[in-house]
Amino acid sequence: MPASASFVEKIVRTFALAAEANRQAPGRQGSSVVLTSELAAEVMVTGDLHGNRRNFNLIRRIAALDAHSGRHLVLQEACHGGATYPENGGCMSHTIVEDIARLITTFPNRVHFLLGNHELAELTDYPIQKNRQMLNVLFRLGLQHMYGAEAERVREAMLGFLRSCPLAVRLPHGVLITHSIPEGVDAQRDFDTTIFTRNLDPEEINGRGDVFQLVWGRDYREMNARAFAETVDARLLLNGHEPCPEGFQVANSYQVILDCCGERASYVVLPTDRPMGQAEVIARIQRLG
Repeated sequence: MPASASFVEKIVRTFALAAEANRQAPGRQGSSVVLTSELAAEVMVTGDLHGNRRNFNLIRRIAALDAHSGRHLVLQEACHGGATYPENGGCMSHTIVEDIARLITTFPNRVHFLLGNHELAELTDYPIQKNRQMLNVLFRLGLQHMYGAEAERVREAMLGFLRSCPLAVRLPHGVLITHSIPEGVDAQRDFDTTIFTRNLDPEEINGRGDVFQLVWGRDYREMNARAFAETVDARLLLNGHEPCPEGFQVANSYQVILDCCGERASYVVLPTDRPMGQAEVIARIQRLG
């Protein structure tokens, strides 16, 4: 049985409030959130969720934002994966996107949901196939099962929320958190770094330009990571995007990848009041449970 009219109204409003909170967050500069030590004492950084309800619940419990007033939480890649509705096989990952929006409205300014390639795929109807299944279709089937005739209205509200999500969170002392990094930067590819510091035009989201290259890139070579880090004035890159059987991966001397959709899901809590090298960051990585 589809959700009630009152529930639909509530989730549509939640997406609108979360989008506004994203846009008005202190530290928001264009498409980035710049966190100073005055805004955040520490930041809990997580990896891809892909519909993993257990891991999302563990993240919320460990983050304990109500008990740590100076802590911020970075989340990414909720769409596509995890449990399905038995009635029609629809993907239930939309419920985690909804819960992230609720979390943002509960703790405005302290929860940051990065735009990932699967969220971008929903925004642009870019087809993603895995195990011979179209993930976008399964996602819509999930919304249809939950919301019936109001599914498209809820989806439009969700897309409005996703459009408001930042591309990056920048921490003090040169730490940049993005979903991934573009390919071939060391080959002097003309990557437009201003996408981080200004509001994006719809064409930039819909095309295969620098936003697409940022969230879809899988070039983990040392030279490419160094070139990108220098381009964006970063000492350390924290990313998701890549599946990590061990929960994290040290891709090169500039880049650490976190993954939260498997059994060995990992996260890291970083203080903002002092610089840390890659080795210390790696030493602080912990399992969700």
